[in-house]
Amino acid sequence: MAEFTDLSRVRFIVMREMRRPVMALIVVYAVSVLGMVFIPGNEIDGKVQYLSIFHAFYFMSYTATTTGFGEIPFEFNDAQRLWAMACLYVSVITWFYAVGSIVRLFQNRFFLRAVAERHFSRQVHRISAPYFIICGFGDTGSVLARGLSDYGVPAVFIDTDEERIRALSFRDYRVPMPGLCADASAPKYLLEAGIRRDNCQAIVAITNNEEINLRISALARLLNPNIRIITMSKVDVFEETLANLGGEVHIVDPFKMFAKFFVSTMTHPRFYALNDWLVRAPRVYLKDSIEPPVGKWIVCGHGRMGHEINRALIKQGMKTVVIDPHDNKDTGADNYIVGRATAKTLAMAGIDDAVGILVGTDDDGYNLSILLNARKLNANVFMLVRQNRHENRIAFEASQIDMIMQPTLVTARRVLFLLVAPLLKPFFQYLLENAPGRKEEMDAVIEQLAQKIGQRQPHLITVNVTKARCSAVVACLEQGGRVLLGDVMTHPDNINRPLDLVAFVVKSAETVYVLPPDDYEIKAGDQILFCGTGAARRLLNATLNNEYNLFYVCNGVHLPKGYFMQWYANRHNRPAL
Repeated sequence: MAEFTDLSRVRFIVMREMRRPVMALIVVYAVSVLGMVFIPGNEIDGKVQYLSIFHAFYFMSYTATTTGFGEIPFEFNDAQRLWAMACLYVSVITWFYAVGSIVRLFQNRFFLRAVAERHFSRQVHRISAPYFIICGFGDTGSVLARGLSDYGVPAVFIDTDEERIRALSFRDYRVPMPGLCADASAPKYLLEAGIRRDNCQAIVAITNNEEINLRISALARLLNPNIRIITMSKVDVFEETLANLGGEVHIVDPFKMFAKFFVSTMTHPRFYALNDWLVRAPRVYLKDSIEPPVGKWIVCGHGRMGHEINRALIKQGMKTVVIDPHDNKDTGADNYIVGRATAKTLAMAGIDDAVGILVGTDDDGYNLSILLNARKLNANVFMLVRQNRHENRIAFEASQIDMIMQPTLVTARRVLFLLVAPLLKPFFQYLLENAPGRKEEMDAVIEQLAQKIGQRQPHLITVNVTKARCSAVVACLEQGGRVLLGDVMTHPDNINRPLDLVAFVVKSAETVYVLPPDDYEIKAGDQILFCGTGAARRLLNATLNNEYNLFYVCNGVHLPKGYFMQWYANRHNRPAL
């Protein structure tokens, strides 16, 4: 429907802009051809010659292209040549008028927008695999697009910045990533993006304007009541409204998320490396660990990040000192210093006996200058800093900071996990629970991942046990067979060789099993989260959808193939080896 509407708009604009030039050309050529037809020519063999309509139109056509084949099919007389000259001058003027109209047409912003929308709709219509709608292609959208491309998941993007959408077409993505320069809060553009299509899995609102994110989320719920919504919001009032939209809604607040993540790292030092390793962050090793110290912390900048980190530290029973230019004593901190974070105010805050410093303003240059002053006053202080712009990455990495928080990166990683591995949330919650043996379980999982995957890129694999995604498994279950989790994690060519996979979570109906055992019986409708290599992912898919591979990993023998082998197996009453 959207493609038909765009096509109608393109036709309408073309006809409106080119109606007069086309009519002028038709009239000029009609009069010119009729004149050439009715003007008598020279006598040949005593008979006056007249041009036919075909020859007259042929003459006008090749003269319009300045080809100049001469006077054919016979030599003209002076009257015909006079008429031809008049027609040529008039036709040239008319063609200049028509060409100018064509140039104006291709400069018409409404025409260009209609063509772009039609092209976008056709690109979306060609996507047959499950895909996502991403509203906003800033730093967060760019990182998210790269992550989805690495997982082979297509997406469509809508953004108001024409330059960003133009840059989208020059990226080397592995899957289709069409983009449209438009306001995503307008319903028609969401329809053009295919929000009502069956293979549209979710809509993600990550624009820089939180009001627009709220509007997009509300429109998406009205246009498709069943679609999954993921939106970025840092305002409590908006979060309350979003929570009441109904259906599956995920609210991503990078500062609240990072505060929880930061506190969890204090008690689980290896969690930081595990999280970064799963999102394929560069130069991250599984066996790395970061343990922020416990003690007095100095918070420079009580904005969104400073507020959340300060509150999380106080909740853990730590002392905090806040330095901020605005007078806001209601922070719960042990001391509040009004002013900028300079060497003097850092000394007043007690930087010499502080274990850590958080710099969370919205100015990257200011943040780096604060860290340089802090390092001079206390070389051993733990440094946590907020990086606002992605292009400043080189400067922050060169500063040898202990922990860097980039809001766009935190948001993109969280959204990526929600899209490609929604079961990762209960997995992390389980590992971070304050229960006996959790640290040992996390260490065991990390050692298992290091052994099976090592330095290769990890792949988070979400398997939905349905007929469309696991045809062989579902067919086996319908026939009364049993399929164990450990069976599908076996190499389809050698049952003594396990695949490079680790099962994280199994969700069966409303029950969630974290780190399930190999003897778990797979059921139809289950959702399973694995972590493994790219090769293991392909072999797993081959087992789940190939009855011969599945039979082999479940029974240890090969299912006979072909008529002769089936006859042989039935004759001897055993499967063929």
